[in-house]
Amino acid sequence: MAETSSLNIPTVDLADLASGEASRIERAAAALREAFGVFGLVYIKNHGVDTQALNRYYDAFAAFIARSAEAKKPYGRAELWYQRGWTPPNTEVAVAGNGQPDFKECYFVAPYPNDEVAAMEFPELYPENVWPPDAPEYFQEGIVTLGRSLHEAGLKLLRGSAVALGLPEDTFTSLCERAPHITRALQYLPLRPEQVNTDIVWGEEHTDFNLLTLLPGGRFLNPEGKAAPSPDDKSGLYLRTRATDEDPQGRKVRGTAPAGCIVAQVGQQLEILTGGTFLATPHVITAPGVAGWQRQSAAHFVHVHTSAVLFPLEKFRTPTAIRSYAPPVLAGTYDIKTLVDIGLAPPSALDKLGYRHYDRLNRQRAGE
Repeated sequence: MAETSSLNIPTVDLADLASGEASRIERAAAALREAFGVFGLVYIKNHGVDTQALNRYYDAFAAFIARSAEAKKPYGRAELWYQRGWTPPNTEVAVAGNGQPDFKECYFVAPYPNDEVAAMEFPELYPENVWPPDAPEYFQEGIVTLGRSLHEAGLKLLRGSAVALGLPEDTFTSLCERAPHITRALQYLPLRPEQVNTDIVWGEEHTDFNLLTLLPGGRFLNPEGKAAPSPDDKSGLYLRTRATDEDPQGRKVRGTAPAGCIVAQVGQQLEILTGGTFLATPHVITAPGVAGWQRQSAAHFVHVHTSAVLFPLEKFRTPTAIRSYAPPVLAGTYDIKTLVDIGLAPPSALDKLGYRHYDRLNRQRAGE
């Protein structure tokens, strides 16, 4: 697969979208059409994320991750499908990967209060947050603050995306009100010397299943656990562009954001709603060619509400799009299926789908 420079990925200024000036709005809209249509990814400036607060949170997260597995075990909630609290290493597997679990530990948090009705319908998708009572200072406040700032940037971008596609401004944001949005802190784990420069990566190539993913940028930790510049140029976020006749496998692009910018990626839900006009971003997290180094990062996942139907919007409902994305599916059902696919939910979670009372007649006939 050919490789191209990350400099080709457009940057969108959120101030342009909020300016009220037709020329500035169209400039941002044109950048979004190219970025999300070709790369599935855009860089964002004037996003409102506080870099100093982000690094302060990473310090708190590192202190939690440094605890023993036994100390962290109570916060690894498999019964919640790891949608809150700690995700242990070797838990999540990319659907299209080679079966290798990702080399990472995570912590999941909902930055906003739950939709109480949706929580009754999908309890594992809307659980309450799980907090260690002895969490490091700024652990709870830091990730909630980060999640909310990323979410607000995401909503602005979604409104701009609707305008870019000639849709009413609230087309996407109205679908994600009180949805199961999640903020995730990630710590990619050190490779042993024999694992370096092999096929092992920190995160297998995959596409996100939500609507939009916001990435505020991360940092490396050296073998002593101190924040440090990258040890080499091998590690990072790489994405695969849309296939073309010239490049049927797409092109490999490094997703390194310009200074002061954050990254936004198209998720599968946005791809479905736009009938493939915007494409979910296949991406991989590669590891450095040096043993003992770790990386911290974070992601905020904006979701469609579980009661919304995932199917191309009327404007994009071409015969090709219908064939590609039929049948329509409830977003909550889609979430459950995907969480099973990636190993966070057990296969038995699929038993929640469909009618669950086929045995009632037998019980009735038996007089039970």
